[in-house]
Amino acid sequence: MKVSVFSAHKFEQSYLEEAVHNHQLRLIETRLTTNTAGLAEGCDAVSVFVSDDASAPVLEKLSRLGVKYLALRSAGFNHVDLQKAEELGIKVARVPEYSPAAIAEHTVALMLALNRKLPRAHHRIRDLNFSLDGLVGFDMEGKTVGIVGTGKIGSKVAAILHGFGCHILAYDPYVNESLVKKYGVKYIDFEELCQSSHIISFHLPLSPASRYMVNKESIKKMKKGVMLVNTSRGALVNTVDVIEGLKNGQIGAMGMDVYEEEEDLFFEDHSEDILQDDVIARLLTFQNVLITSHQAFLTKEALEKIAEVTAFNLDCWDKNKPCPNELNV
Repeated sequence: MKVSVFSAHKFEQSYLEEAVHNHQLRLIETRLTTNTAGLAEGCDAVSVFVSDDASAPVLEKLSRLGVKYLALRSAGFNHVDLQKAEELGIKVARVPEYSPAAIAEHTVALMLALNRKLPRAHHRIRDLNFSLDGLVGFDMEGKTVGIVGTGKIGSKVAAILHGFGCHILAYDPYVNESLVKKYGVKYIDFEELCQSSHIISFHLPLSPASRYMVNKESIKKMKKGVMLVNTSRGALVNTVDVIEGLKNGQIGAMGMDVYEEEEDLFFEDHSEDILQDDVIARLLTFQNVLITSHQAFLTKEALEKIAEVTAFNLDCWDKNKPCPNELNV
């Protein structure tokens, strides 16, 4: 099978080449868009990353080129129009999980770095400023952390924070009884979680119900000086409302590995460009905001698993076998 791999970043290319033995890969560093879809001509399948555009117009163009399969190198699929894919007869499969530990560990790293003001301290030392003024943090032990979404990643975060001696609250439609028994996690509604938590961490898929769950009203209900960490989906957060919360001190710190408008920004080197995104430009002015470029997943183990499952999905289709990772409407 011939496969066009869009957004084939250097950090993943060797893992894909190692894992995918039975197919011809066409590694394309550019994103999949309506303008670049033509690069898939002559291919049976296309593989896409989270920053690629698999909307209806793009899928229609791919279908006209003869593409029958769409292999996602991600767990999330909100960038794919599944309804249109089904209409066109394009099969879609994802990587359901690759390393919950990678994302959970990065989440806690953001918490610790924000709390102990590590980026600010690092920059001071490089300027030979060894003053400790303005670097006071707090003990994680005894603090209340609200985890929004206790799937595989949220559960890992709970386990790590339990080791710090945190009190853990959770909001999820499905109660994970093992978290309750092992770590004393208490499930409550989102409003109460906002009111009671010193730190709130988000681990939910994006849906109509979860879009902008962090907004002006929910921020008002949070503890003064709350720390927010989002390593899930950018649109869970209304970033403009978060900026207002940072300005008035209601939000004490913000850690984010995802951003609603990241598609044309993250994963690329814009160091020679003039930043056009006024929202993220404003975020960068806050010393209590820490942004990473959707790198929470970026471990050796995760990259190996993504490549292996992508190869497995392609093999299933090539051999006309049922693919357990296929997505349906």
